[in-house]
Amino acid sequence: MDVQHAREQMIDQQVRTWEVLDNRVLKALAGTPRERFVPEEFRQLAFADTPIRLPLGQQMMTPSVEGRMLQAVSVSPGDNALDIGTGSGFSAACLAALGARVTSIDLHTELVERASAIHAELGIGAITCNVADAAELEEPDKYDVIAVTGSIPVLDERFSRALRPGGRLFLVVGTEPVMEAVLITRTGTDTWLSESLFETVLPPLEHFSRPSGFEF
Repeated sequence: MDVQHAREQMIDQQVRTWEVLDNRVLKALAGTPRERFVPEEFRQLAFADTPIRLPLGQQMMTPSVEGRMLQAVSVSPGDNALDIGTGSGFSAACLAALGARVTSIDLHTELVERASAIHAELGIGAITCNVADAAELEEPDKYDVIAVTGSIPVLDERFSRALRPGGRLFLVVGTEPVMEAVLITRTGTDTWLSESLFETVLPPLEHFSRPSGFEF
């Protein structure tokens, strides 16, 4: 595989065509070696616009969704960012490439250790990966950016309250087959603005209960 050509094709034919036009985001995606984060058996798919399986039943976001997420949260250098769902470690690396100080959390020790090792091998600083449960998040007023790489059935208020005023939260809400990517901005002490971005489907985060169904 011609890695450089494949990377350029990913940016030009997938990410840009999904309305990701922020040059800083495009540079971060192009400069972060996605192929190093993909499990070896799927490395030929590293730049394809398809979900890639990870250990423990997890998966990587597609490049197009990753690009939209990074563009939506609009990272500024020095931002304090929370990456929920470490997965491969690629999202955290991209957030760091944009200048954020990143805390990345995942339930699975194997994924946290794998991602931390890749970050260390690549010399990517400003990332701390921890084993933690996002369903137990209790960190109000702490983050400028929160990027959630899995879906939740309904909005969890603790995520939006973990933002500082002015902070941005990207997450995908809903259950299959209908899920919606949203951007939530904290506009004040007790005010938030929610913007619908696009429809997609992501695997659910664990330990978040589904809404009760109707019974007839």
